[in-house]
Amino acid sequence: MKSTTDQIEDIKNHGYSLDFSTIFNHAFENYKKIALYAGLIILVFTFIFFIALFSIVIAYFGIESMSQDFIQSLESQKLTYIQQLFSTLAISAISGLVAPFGAGFLKMADCADKDEEFNVSTIFAYYKAPYFAQIFTASFIISLTGTAISVFFESLDLNYVGNGFSFFISYFTFFTIPLIVFGNLKALDAIKSNLIIISKNPLMIFVIFITGILGSIVGLVGCCIGIIFTIVFNTSLTYATYYSLFNMEEEDPIDSIGQSDAE
Repeated sequence: MKSTTDQIEDIKNHGYSLDFSTIFNHAFENYKKIALYAGLIILVFTFIFFIALFSIVIAYFGIESMSQDFIQSLESQKLTYIQQLFSTLAISAISGLVAPFGAGFLKMADCADKDEEFNVSTIFAYYKAPYFAQIFTASFIISLTGTAISVFFESLDLNYVGNGFSFFISYFTFFTIPLIVFGNLKALDAIKSNLIIISKNPLMIFVIFITGILGSIVGLVGCCIGIIFTIVFNTSLTYATYYSLFNMEEEDPIDSIGQSDAE
């Protein structure tokens, strides 16, 4: 069986084709298996996150920080260049730390697709070697680039331009995390390989990328909390697209680790 690197080389030399309906149907069937469980996990951890965030803000700024006037005054303040630099680095570091959590939903999608059992611990599967360092590095680089560009354009009062750049950075890094967790690539190799894949069929990947976003936000219709249960559709679509491109029959090292521990 060809390695991921060899398969990427084939893509580089010969390109590839994707069938949108096949990918969408695969993604939707997979999504139905994980939607409820993933949604409940997101709901619980979102609640915990906001409780922790409010506690930190109140501890640092005091109870008056919850007032509307304080929030408006905070928003109106202009950050210095040093503050912008630290803010950019902090946001990038947080993105890197959270990224393995998001990657855990890819693991969940993979388990569901193979009719294997998954649970809450599945979400934390990639907070271990060798995945964590590579996911953190790739996410940090991507977030640092996007945040730095956004901050630059915000300083010029061109927020929409900055948001546009951030959007396209997300598009141009579509396969980066799957290439790390399923293809076992290093962070920089995953980013470079991702660009090769997208460059060979940019329109189809863009259509899939937009479909994933629209499918994720459909939960906003009628009841905003519904997005908690639809946001994982994008993960399912990403998984199905990667599945269509690469041979994924090779055993996931995480599974083999679990089996050896059980023995």
